[in-house]
Amino acid sequence: MTITKADLVQKVYQKHDLTKARATEVVETFLKIAKDCLVEGEDLLISGFGKFNIKRKKSRRGRNPQTGKELVLTARRVVTFKPSGILRERINNNR
Repeated sequence: MTITKADLVQKVYQKHDLTKARATEVVETFLKIAKDCLVEGEDLLISGFGKFNIKRKKSRRGRNPQTGKELVLTARRVVTFKPSGILRERINNNR
C-alpha cells in the first residue's frame, strides 16, 4: 500500500483536533521544511524515524541498457535514507 500526501493529511486530520485545511497546512509546512533542508545539502534527522542524507555522485561512464550505447552520466546529488534502530526493529518484528 502506498500512502499519498492526501492520505497523510487525512491521518493527521483524524488523529488530531484540526480542521482539514489546518492538517493540510501542517503536512505542507513539514514537507517544505524537509525539502528546503535537503536542497541546501543539510542532513535531515528525525529521531525515532531515520536520517535523510545528500550524497554527491561523480560523473561516470554508463550504458543505455536498451541500445547498448555508451553515455556519460553527469555528476549529481542523491537523497539516501537510513532508518533509525527503533524503526528498523519495529519493521523487522512486525511480520
